[in-house]
Amino acid sequence: MIRLTVAQAVVRFLARQWSERDGAERRFFGGCAGIFGHGNVAGLGQALATSTEDLPYRLSRNEQAMVHTAAAYARASNRLATLACTTSIGPGATNMITGAAGATINRLPVLLLPGDIFSTRAASPVLQELEDQRSYDISVNDCFKPVSRYWDRINRPEQLPSALLAAMRVLVDPAETGAVTLALPQDVQAEAFDWPDELFARRLWHVPRPRPERAALTRAAALIRSATRPLIVAGGGTIYSEAGAQLRAFAESFGIPVAETQAGKGALPHGHPLALGAIGATGTTAANTLAREADLIIGVGTRYSDFTTASRTIFAPGAAFVNLNITGFDAAKLSGLQLVADAREGLADLAEACAGWSTPAAYRERAAALTRAWDAAVDAAYALEGSPLPQSAVIGAVNAAAGDDGVVVCAAGSMPGDLHKLWRPSGPGAYHVEYGYSCMGYEIAGGLGVKLAVPEREVFVLVGDGSYLMMAQELVTAVSEGVKLIVVLVDNSGFASIGRLSESVGAERLGTAYQGRDGGPLPVDLAANAASLGATVLRPETVADLRKALDTARSATGTTVIHVHTDRLADDAPSSEAWWDVPVAQVATTSGTYAAREAYEANKRSQRPHLAPPG
Repeated sequence: MIRLTVAQAVVRFLARQWSERDGAERRFFGGCAGIFGHGNVAGLGQALATSTEDLPYRLSRNEQAMVHTAAAYARASNRLATLACTTSIGPGATNMITGAAGATINRLPVLLLPGDIFSTRAASPVLQELEDQRSYDISVNDCFKPVSRYWDRINRPEQLPSALLAAMRVLVDPAETGAVTLALPQDVQAEAFDWPDELFARRLWHVPRPRPERAALTRAAALIRSATRPLIVAGGGTIYSEAGAQLRAFAESFGIPVAETQAGKGALPHGHPLALGAIGATGTTAANTLAREADLIIGVGTRYSDFTTASRTIFAPGAAFVNLNITGFDAAKLSGLQLVADAREGLADLAEACAGWSTPAAYRERAAALTRAWDAAVDAAYALEGSPLPQSAVIGAVNAAAGDDGVVVCAAGSMPGDLHKLWRPSGPGAYHVEYGYSCMGYEIAGGLGVKLAVPEREVFVLVGDGSYLMMAQELVTAVSEGVKLIVVLVDNSGFASIGRLSESVGAERLGTAYQGRDGGPLPVDLAANAASLGATVLRPETVADLRKALDTARSATGTTVIHVHTDRLADDAPSSEAWWDVPVAQVATTSGTYAAREAYEANKRSQRPHLAPPG
């Protein structure tokens, strides 16, 4: 037995958790991020300050941001490692809810350790306590329940071992993972208890690779062999499973083109003859054209979001679906034939079951021709010049600077859509765009998490002025931790994508421009702000200057912010020729709104429920 406080026991336990897959072992927790207040300083703060365990503490500047950092760390680690996050009670805790939602939506493991009110209620109500008249057992931490995959409150030390083991069970399970919240009352954190030695033994969690059920595999192979125009949609599960080699072999063996979701981009490197690039509302015309013609969609590790399916308008009415996914929930979507399995193992088994079959040569040639046409359109967009700089040219310059070792990080605004269409990834892990939640403010915090997880790679953060103004504080964390980021701050004085969307639905770009009441520009200097936070700042004005600035940033040892101006009214990326369902007012005072409503109703008629049996 060993006598420790609850908080000390938590720290010791976390430091001794390891994950294993395919024989490779690694620490599951790369550290603990935190901001201290009265709800956790005497508990977890004291425990971390006096710990000799290998669990480094990192001071964050914003609670939401540190959860984004943890989620990005988990994604860059293919969900085999993450960070823990601790905050005080009250606003410190609730600030993490947005990050928790993003992690759960994106199926990424993060561990949240918010402080909580006194379990004994001796000093109730304490500072920052929510007094709920229905029950004294309710605190603001109950708000985490709908955005957590596992939630618990530790009211007694005896409850801790089972809660910690349950938390780890969920965190390492690729089918169940997401945010896990363990609420820790501040008095319980400081309470001592005699713990069994076994709780702190080195614990190795084996991450499974389940294989598909044989009967389902037989049915799926029969469906694939009967297809003449099949299309693979590769999602994030392909990358988390590290199934790139199996995907490539499967596509090449049977001549099946591959389209990619936001999370799956890079599953096949750009330039592969069967790589169509992005699919859906932000997709390429090559992928979307074949999607409309496909008689079979093979979804690998995708959750079929509305952007991927172009709000269910992109696939033909009679198309069948084979859905290979680690979760039955996602595999069952679009009435698909369900292959519940690890992506790598499932693709290998499917390849064996489909041996001897392939698509017609003419189909493969058509896919290649469509891709060549799209590549020419991207070349033209990358070559644009002008002042302010075209956003597509900015992306092209960053893409060239990233090379084979770079990782691009982005999350919200017009850039994720342009990146999905335009970015040419070198392979898995080179493209990191958070689009499950499309959370403004993720970018710099996420870039920090990526760099902590893969320090050998150059990390390029693309962030718009809107997202930057919401959460730039983690620049300070990057500087204080000595973590190098290359941040390209794209300043267009407002919201470009929402501005265009607003105009298209008759909302007249309301609230999408950063300007004074007189309509004039604001005296805001975001580059100076970045410099004040400790970053080196460069201000290129031409594309040639931008390329030089990117070279300078690559050779630097610290964080560099490259500030560029673009035009929010410009739309210089080629169209995806796909739709996204955003309702338009049925009644309005402007003729433009009525025209938009007519177009909306026309597109609605092309939506399909995909209810046909899976064959």
